[in-house]
Amino acid sequence: MNFPTTPSFSLAGKRALVTGASSGIGQACAVALAEAGASVLCAARGAERLNATVSLMQDNGWDASALALDQANLPALEAAMQTAFDVVINSAGMGRHLPALETEIEDFDTVMNLNLRSAYFLSAYAAKAMKAAGIAGSIIHISSQMGHVGGIDRSVYCASKHALEGMIKSMAIEWGPLGIRINSICPTFIRTPMTAATLDNPERAAWINNKIKLGRVGEVEDLMGAALYLACDASAMVTGTHLIVDGGWTAG
Repeated sequence: MNFPTTPSFSLAGKRALVTGASSGIGQACAVALAEAGASVLCAARGAERLNATVSLMQDNGWDASALALDQANLPALEAAMQTAFDVVINSAGMGRHLPALETEIEDFDTVMNLNLRSAYFLSAYAAKAMKAAGIAGSIIHISSQMGHVGGIDRSVYCASKHALEGMIKSMAIEWGPLGIRINSICPTFIRTPMTAATLDNPERAAWINNKIKLGRVGEVEDLMGAALYLACDASAMVTGTHLIVDGGWTAG
């Protein structure tokens, strides 16, 4: 009798790019990949915090480097993506949470340019480089539970994430024959600088804790295993889908 062999969770010898890597979820994803042996290029707009992140990663003995990048600047993004990576995680994102009746065109365009437009072209640039290099790579987007439900004052944010989920499905169909996988991770509210204002509001915090069936908001550590799984060979048959890490929010 021959037992099956568990696929490897190691990323030794792999090259990875993580955007939005200077803090929060992106930083946690970069650490998860580096701990698994990947050489990680950490990208973000703010050079000071980015360099501090990379320096600390290097102090831990991990292979990490920094790239100051405004992901919404598509020419700069395209230039950065000329190198082929085995794993690309897009964690850059933003929200301008306003009632729909108070949303200005500039609010809509700013959120869509980063959350959807840059995500679209990052994916295309990454897949093009993977194809040219013959790499069966993995592209992972940090989406949101709000890509599957609605939320208070989040009409633009939800629109961007619902569109992202549809984009991923279509790209997975196109790139599957190339061995290139693309998926998303959909977190609930995670304790980061981006969510601080919401979580510090007692009324909103009570609403959130009531919706999350596990009774707590998420921490960045709750997403690290999901990122590693979708990056490595253990998820070799997973593409065009989403991994919801929401404590049961969307189940109810």
